[in-house]
Amino acid sequence: MQKITEISAKETFIVRHPVLRPGKPIESCHFDGDNLPTTKHFGLFLDNKLTGVISIFETKNNLFDKKNQIQIRGMAVLENHKKKGLGSALVIYCETHYKKQNIDLIWFNARTEAVVFYEKMGYQKKGTAFDIQGVGEHIIMFKEIIKT
Repeated sequence: MQKITEISAKETFIVRHPVLRPGKPIESCHFDGDNLPTTKHFGLFLDNKLTGVISIFETKNNLFDKKNQIQIRGMAVLENHKKKGLGSALVIYCETHYKKQNIDLIWFNARTEAVVFYEKMGYQKKGTAFDIQGVGEHIIMFKEIIKT
């Protein structure tokens, strides 16, 4: 059974570490802003086991003129659970949650190997790829949230 619920920043480390920071110290899983009251972390539990995580930061990117923006960071699904729709479920959950809170735009730095995944969900690339030292090549992606 699948369930998505809000979790603490520290709880995300169990998934962030093996997926996003393998071979690095566990402390590298802490992101600036993780503990701000405006930052939210969500965990996807599969049969009561934390399997995927996503963090949402209230961060404005000046590349976009939309007023109410959020940034996705630390989106990850454990390797043995990839390609099962869990990552999509996390992103859709956040889109739905933040649509109710008048967010106009979601943006993030996507790893280049994840671009196709996000494009299938309606996200667009902005600019050119760049390197995040010690993490890898990324590109900015975004999606405008249409109010219904």
